[in-house]
Order: sequence, then structure tokens, then C-alpha cells
Amino acid sequence: MAWLAWDMTRSAFWVGMVAFCDLAPAVIFSPIAGAVADRVDRVRLTMLSQMAIAAQAGAIALLLAAEQLGIGLLLVLEVVGGIAASFSQPARQSLMPALVPRSDLPAAVACNSLCFNVARFVGPAIAGPLIATAGVVPAVALNCLAYIAATATMPLLRMDAAQRRGHAPGASLWAETLAGVRYAARHPGLGPILAFAAVASVLLRGVQEILPPFVERLFARGPDGLALLTASIGVGALASGLWVANRGRLGGAVALAVGAVAAQALATIGFVATGIFPVAMVCGALMGAAGSVHGISVQTLVQSASDPAMRGRVLSLWGMIVRACPACGALALGTSGDIFGLRLPTLLAMVLALLVAAWGVSRLPRMAAALEGPKDDAPSRR
Repeated sequence: MAWLAWDMTRSAFWVGMVAFCDLAPAVIFSPIAGAVADRVDRVRLTMLSQMAIAAQAGAIALLLAAEQLGIGLLLVLEVVGGIAASFSQPARQSLMPALVPRSDLPAAVACNSLCFNVARFVGPAIAGPLIATAGVVPAVALNCLAYIAATATMPLLRMDAAQRRGHAPGASLWAETLAGVRYAARHPGLGPILAFAAVASVLLRGVQEILPPFVERLFARGPDGLALLTASIGVGALASGLWVANRGRLGGAVALAVGAVAAQALATIGFVATGIFPVAMVCGALMGAAGSVHGISVQTLVQSASDPAMRGRVLSLWGMIVRACPACGALALGTSGDIFGLRLPTLLAMVLALLVAAWGVSRLPRMAAALEGPKDDAPSRR
């Protein structure tokens, strides 16, 4: 979608706007979706939301093939897809305890985090070469088919029926949504780590959401350059993601989450400072590696520390962070990039990200004690 918007408009602002329309609906809908996931059949909710995403991708592919897709209609369809994804994420991830024995839950959470975070980088790495060789339509059509396949196989999952469905409604949907936000905000570990991840995501993720303008303006490359760069990011994300998932322990996850933000900021500084494309590819691999370590570490901590009755709602807040915060960063970076160029705003954002990492280091012992220590199994209020 980023390349399509760039190809249509040659404007970093519109590329940022497309990312914003896809990701920003999470601000409104993710907290509500978490409350819904905590009270309905999560398999059915996942299937419905994934089919909506498949329909959106199919519509884009058909309109593109018929040469009837303009930037305005693309923005509308991206909003539709963003709303559906906001409901899919907490419903799907809340199924984890229903799929494995309790003793295997930490490993399953790590594997799920690996898939979720690495896919954010590997997907574009697959799409890049496909766009370079066959155009945008096949890439979007394959995305549609992938969601259809994922939806069709959901009923094959074997799970504990009691874990498949959330709790019986004890209050209004709005009241339960607010209860989830209050629970996360008041938790001594969840509140700080989610706030840290949110600010870091705004500052760091914008570059990867609007990558095509960087490829063309900084390195004078086209789809081939985008393919190579996204592949580099994907390889870095996969390698580091496998390492984090294979650690097999929760201890040290907070330090990894904080340190990865500093590492990603430094790698991004190298990426925008160089004019040499092979160096940019190395920096891209480091960006992907650090982003994957951060995302997997935070998601594992959130899954492990959340009260089961609140898990869907807390995960929806994490979903809001990984979708809405990059949208804000992409829009701000795209807008400022058209005015000041891409390098200066990006460097300023990375300096701020390093300051955020320094704050995280100052809070590290407290967050680690609350998130990595023995969990209090006392039930929470709904």
C-alpha cells in the first residue's frame, strides 16, 4: 500500500496518510474490540474480522486491475481494513491459553509474539520483490487469499471450549472497556511498559511505514531498491526474533525491550545519514532486528503479566500501540518530509527516541520487578 500510494502521488504526505488511515482506527476501536473479545466467541470474532480484511484486499485488487482506484477511495478502504484488524488482533491473541497447557503458555506466548512481530517485517520483504516483478495487483490479491486461508482453517483448531469464549457480560461494553484501560494504567508494570512502547513506536516506526520515499529520494532506487531494503529488514527481524523466542525465559525481557529502542534509533540514524545503499541495507537489517526484539519482548511481558479476565482488553491496548502509534509517526514524518526533507525530521525523531530509551533505563528495575516477578493470581474486577 505504501508503494502504491507513492506511485500514485509521489508525495510523502499521501504515503503517510495511507498508513495513518490503515493504522489510526485502532485508537477508537481497539479498546472496544478488547472488551468484545473478552465476552464473545473469540474464534467467530476472529473469522468475521479476517473475512472483512480479505474482502477489503479483494476490492483493492479488483479496482486496481480495472484502473478505477484513486487515492481518495484507497484511503476509505484502508480505514475499513484498519477497523477490521482492530477487532482481529485481540480476539486472535486471546485464544493462546485455549491452545496449549498452562505449563507451555510462556513458550507459546513467545512463539506467538515471534510470528506477530516478524510478520510485520517479513510481509513487506515478500511484497517488495513481487511488486518489482509483477506489480501491485498480484501482491494485494495474494494478501486477500492469505486471509481467506487463515479464516477457513480457524475451525480446525482444537481448544478448551471454556477458554474459547470470554466471560458473561457483567457490565456494559463501555464500562468494561474503561475497566480494561484503568487496569492497565494502574498496573505498576503494564502501564509504564505500554506507555514506553507507545512513545517509542511513534518516533521509530514512521520510517518503515513510509519506506518508498526514503528509497527513491535518499538512494535514487525504485521497486528493486524497495525489495532489497524490505528483505534486509525482514531477515534482521527473523534472525533476532528466533533468538528472543529461543531464550525460553521471561527474565531480562524488560531490559531487552528498552535496549532495543536505543539500538533501533541508532540503526535508523545510520540509515538516513548514509547515501550508500549497501550500508543502508545493513542498517535496515539492524532496524528490523531491534524492532523485532522490542515487539516480542513487550508482547510476551503483556501476555504473561495480564490477569486472564483482562487479557483481551490489555492486548487490545498493545494492538492499538502497534497500529495507531506508527500511524501518527508516519503522518508526521510524511508531512514534515515534504517540507524539510526526510533526513532532518528523522534524525530529530531518533534523538528523542534515545531520550525515551534513557527514561526506560531509569525505570527498568521497577518495571522488571512488576512484570518479570511471580504473578499474583488473584482475580481482578471486571
